[in-house]
Amino acid sequence: MSVISAQQIKKTYNPKTIPVHALRGVDLNIEKREFTAIVGPSGSGKTTLLNIIGGLDRPSDGRIEVGGKDISTLSDNQLIDFRKKYIGFVFQAYNLIPVFTAKENIEFVMLLQKRSKAERDARVEELLSAVGMTEKIDKRPSELSGGQQQRVAVARALASKPTFILADEPTANLDSKSTSDLLDIMANLNQEEEVTFVFSTHDQRVIDRARRVITLDDGVIISDVNID
Repeated sequence: MSVISAQQIKKTYNPKTIPVHALRGVDLNIEKREFTAIVGPSGSGKTTLLNIIGGLDRPSDGRIEVGGKDISTLSDNQLIDFRKKYIGFVFQAYNLIPVFTAKENIEFVMLLQKRSKAERDARVEELLSAVGMTEKIDKRPSELSGGQQQRVAVARALASKPTFILADEPTANLDSKSTSDLLDIMANLNQEEEVTFVFSTHDQRVIDRARRVITLDDGVIISDVNID
C-alpha cells in the first residue's frame, strides 16, 4: 500500500473572482522509505501539493489518501489529530518556539499526545543523538545556528514517529556545510529508521541527493524519474 496516494488533485484559488489554478489534476503515489524531491519553478504548485498531502489545505477536487485513509473527508479537528499522529513537518523558517529549549521544542507534540515523561525523555535523547545535537539539549533557538535549528526541527518532526516527513524548502536558509550535514542526517534516518521523506525544493543540493525527482510545472506533473 502506498503511504500517500493522490488522485486527480485540483486546487483553484479565488474561484469566484479571478481563478488561480495551482494544481490541475495531479496523480501521485509515494511508497514507504522513498526519498523524493518535488521540484519546479516558483508558482508550479509544489508547496500547494505538499500542503494538501499534509492536510494543511484541502483540494478543490480529487482524493488524497494517507496510509489508506481519505483525509479529504476529515473535519478540521480530525485533521489536526491526524497530523499530530502521522505526519511530520519541516519548514524553511524552522518554526521553533523561541522561548522553548531544544528539548521542549522536540517534546511538545508528545505532550499534546499525552505521552509519559519517561517516554518523552527517552525519545528526545534518542532524536538529539540522531541529529548530532545532544549537547544542545537546553539551548533555545536564539543560541543555535541556522543549521542547528533545522536539526532540532527535524528531530521535532520525528518525535511522534510519523508515517512520513514533509519538508518544504528545508535548506533554503542554510549554507553548503549545514545543508550537507542536514541531508546526511535525513538520508541516514531514511535508511536506518525507514522514514519516508518528501521534499519541496529549488535546491540542487537536495535534488542531487533524492532518489526520485518529480517535476511540476503550471500545476501538472511533467516528469517523474526514479534515480538508481
